[in-house]
Amino acid sequence: MTADLSQLVKAYDVRGVVPDQWDESMAELFGAAFVQVTGADAIVIGHDMRPSSPGLSRAFARGAAARGVDVTEIGLCSTDQLYYASGAFNLPGAMFTASHNPAQYNGIKMCRAGAAPVGQDTGLAEIRELVESWLDSGLPASDATPGTITQRDTLEDYSAYLRSLVDLTDIRPLKVVVDAGNGMGGHTVPTVFAGLPLDLVPMYFELDGTFPNHEANPLDPANIVDLQRRVREESADIGIAFDGDADRCFVVDENGDPVSPSAITALVAARELGKHGGGTVIHNLITSW
Repeated sequence: MTADLSQLVKAYDVRGVVPDQWDESMAELFGAAFVQVTGADAIVIGHDMRPSSPGLSRAFARGAAARGVDVTEIGLCSTDQLYYASGAFNLPGAMFTASHNPAQYNGIKMCRAGAAPVGQDTGLAEIRELVESWLDSGLPASDATPGTITQRDTLEDYSAYLRSLVDLTDIRPLKVVVDAGNGMGGHTVPTVFAGLPLDLVPMYFELDGTFPNHEANPLDPANIVDLQRRVREESADIGIAFDGDADRCFVVDENGDPVSPSAITALVAARELGKHGGGTVIHNLITSW
C-alpha cells in the first residue's frame, strides 16, 4: 500500500481504493484522529455492504476505543441512518462507504454530534495532519482506559423517524418499482415502506458490494435502464433508484422518463414550506431553479 493522503482525503470525506490506497491499519489511525479532533468521549459507527467495510469499520472502532472513547456500532446501515443515529444519540459519527463509486473503493463520511458534517474547514484537515504524522512516527501510546465497543440496531427507530416526517394518511395506493442497485436501499426500504399502501416491486435488493447488476450510481443514465424498463412492464406509478449508501435517489415517472432531481426538491420544498408557513430552503450546489 502506498499512502498518499492528498489523493485519499477529499473535501468532505475520505475515499480511495482498498487496499492500494488505504487499509485497516490506516482506518485505525483515522479512528484515533477523529476522536482527538472532535474531543468526543463516545461515537457511533456504521457501514455499508462493501466487502471491505466491516473490517475497516472495526479497525476505526479499535482506534477510537484505544483512546478511551466508547463506540456504538450500528452495523449495516444507510448513510442517512448513520446521520439519524448521530442526531438521536447526540454523538459524532463515522460511516464507512464509497457511495456510488465502484466496488474496489471505500471511504469514511464523518460528522460531529447532531450530524454536523466534517469537511476540510471543520476538522478533516486536522484529521489528515494527525494521520500523516502517525504514519511517519507511529501512533502515540495512550494512558486512557480503553472504551467499550457495543452494538445497537437502529433500523426500526430510523424508519419510524422517517415516517413521522410525512402524513401517512395522505399516501394513496401506488405501485412503486425500487432499484436498490445491490446497495443499502435493499436493507432500509422494506422496513421504511412496511405497512404503507404501496405495491413494492423490488429490484436488486440483495446486498452485494461487488455490484453484479450495475454500478449503484443512478445519476448515470446507463444505470437506470433496467428501472425504466421495469416501470413500463409493470405499469407502475413511479420508479426510484438508490445509490450505494442510499443517501440519494433518482426518480422516473410512470412512463419511465427521468424526473429532474431539482424538480423533486422543489416539490418537497413546496410541501414543507406549506406545512411550516414559509421558511428558508437549503439545497446542494447542483440544484437548479
